[in-house]
Amino acid sequence: MTTTSPQGRTELLRPDRNPIRVLVVDDEAPLAELLSMALRYEGWEVRSAGDGAGAVRTARDFRPDAVILDVMLPDMDGLAVLGRLRRELSDVPVLFLTARDSVEDRIAGLTAGGDDYVTKPFSLEEVVARLRGLIRRSGTASARSDSTLVVGDLVLDEDSHEVSRGDDSIHLTATEFELLRFLMRNPRRVLSKAQILDRVWNYDFGGQANVVELYISYLRKKIDAGRTSMIHTRRGAGYLIKPGD
Repeated sequence: MTTTSPQGRTELLRPDRNPIRVLVVDDEAPLAELLSMALRYEGWEVRSAGDGAGAVRTARDFRPDAVILDVMLPDMDGLAVLGRLRRELSDVPVLFLTARDSVEDRIAGLTAGGDDYVTKPFSLEEVVARLRGLIRRSGTASARSDSTLVVGDLVLDEDSHEVSRGDDSIHLTATEFELLRFLMRNPRRVLSKAQILDRVWNYDFGGQANVVELYISYLRKKIDAGRTSMIHTRRGAGYLIKPGD
């Protein structure tokens, strides 16, 4: 699944609408952290491991959709780790990180079951681009209309005007839909009553600004009832929507 983020880049999501999961395996902690930060910026869920044994344990628990794997690890080489990962996750795409640039080393990695490789030193942009390509080709992320807004397990289709949270469809009035769309286009951002009035109602209600409070309460009953709250009030500032914790 793909959708478009507020920053304009295309985000990849799993078919169940949850973030893509990536396991980063590298014994250089600063490098692993840089990679993890770049991947989290993509909206993905990331875990890391500093050796082969830790990678296998984490993969068993985390069930990643893709793996970034350093060839040189302190306890075993990346090819051995790949063999063990394949026994746990036969189809997971693996991107090798290697300081070796010989044809023989690259062939060895790909023959062992690796899907692609990047030679150190590399740019973070290159790693992310290669990984996105692997994830797309693996079928982990399926196509999704750019008209879809996703915040946590809440999904709004701007074309069909369909809204769902998890497996539940949610019926909204036209005004409720516009209010939710404005909130979801600005996730984690506090929106003032004045901003909401201007965007949703297109004019100033003057002394009737409590109409915003009224419609926020309507949305909460439909979106948050019996679930972890996503719509929040910031007293004196406004309202925001964010994934349920």
